Amino acid sequence: MDMQGQRQLYVTQQQAWEALNNPDMLKACIPGCDKFEAHGENIYNVGVAIKIGPVSAKFTGKVTLSDIQPPTSYALQFEAQGGVAGFGKGQSQVTLTPNAEGCELTYTVHSTVGGKLAQLGQRLIDGAAKSLAEDFFRRFDEALQAQYPRTAAANEAAADASSKATPSAVPAWVWGTGAIVVALAAWWLTR
Repeated sequence: MDMQGQRQLYVTQQQAWEALNNPDMLKACIPGCDKFEAHGENIYNVGVAIKIGPVSAKFTGKVTLSDIQPPTSYALQFEAQGGVAGFGKGQSQVTLTPNAEGCELTYTVHSTVGGKLAQLGQRLIDGAAKSLAEDFFRRFDEALQAQYPRTAAANEAAADASSKATPSAVPAWVWGTGAIVVALAAWWLTR
């Protein structure tokens, strides 16, 4: 499965970069995540519980960062196992580009799922991925704004821009991060 998307973040490129590299923030923002821990240089162990249709499972896995170019981009590889529920693996590229409102997060994800998850059907998986990704981005935006509050005028301008924006494509195996954010969310869905 191949997906791509973008998201406007109303913080500086450096602030977004720091947040995307903060395991505690990612753990708090990823739906169902109970573990996001460093396990060596640029390697993270993750744990998440998800439910897609009739399949509920606890997934454990690993995310490895590479081609790191602070504060602009990195690539990540992910893999996860969920017992009989299935597995997921893939790669993602995350890029942060500064703009007048803060920065834009752009991501691409390529993932593969197997086991019961793969039997659910693409439409169900895509819908669950979109929902998880939107939940992740909502939480991530809230965490960023709590850490880096904007002025009332900036909040009003952001709300106006959001109401006029068209929805972006959301990856099905978002880990959504994610970016790391999107890639991780995508990864959680396919584990």
